[in-house]
Amino acid sequence: MSQTVIKAVLFDMDGLLLETESIYTEVTQMIVGRYGKVFDWSVKSHMIGRDSHDAATYLVKALDLPFTPEYYLEERNDLLDERFAFAKAKPGARELIEKLSDMNFPIAVATSSKEHHFNIKTSQHQDWFTLFDTVVTSDHENVKRAKPAPDIFLTAAAQLGVAPENCLVFEDAPSGVAAAKAAGMSVIAVPDPNMSHDAFADASEIIDSLELLDLEKWGLKAQ
Repeated sequence: MSQTVIKAVLFDMDGLLLETESIYTEVTQMIVGRYGKVFDWSVKSHMIGRDSHDAATYLVKALDLPFTPEYYLEERNDLLDERFAFAKAKPGARELIEKLSDMNFPIAVATSSKEHHFNIKTSQHQDWFTLFDTVVTSDHENVKRAKPAPDIFLTAAAQLGVAPENCLVFEDAPSGVAAAKAAGMSVIAVPDPNMSHDAFADASEIIDSLELLDLEKWGLKAQ
């Protein structure tokens, strides 16, 4: 599968390592429901993986909501903070991270979440999130542009000391796949079951779950 030697693995977090997307959906529906609106996949599919302000701007326009993106984010964040600590691990996530760590394989989180939310989301999962060699959040000083720009993945690769072409990225969002490709990296897409695989045509491989990853196919072995 891989024509290049993979020396590090980078992971998105929301919807890939942790089941947070259902929390975002619940909270957003609570807010837009006050105005008789419905937040469904026709809208959400365009928001997944985007910077929070970009996603909020899209939401307000798509549903013709009578408030600003800033108002939505302020309302949303208080509700999210109450729920994020209960985010569960996605199937196969913990096992894959533990396996790569046991192999002494450099691994990083590259998430569109801000550090504040990252800390809440991972609070119940410290036993395996501490295995990551580095974590890059969207408010890192070197991340000037959100996905689909490559900044966050290039920053993570630099912190691991690995060239972009030797990095493999795991993503669940089309914008994340685009960011990884823009960084010159290989990328495996793990889409939400509700999303069409057509949106991930640029991915190096598409799998339905982290549990289905074939490590040998990518030459992932002990360092």
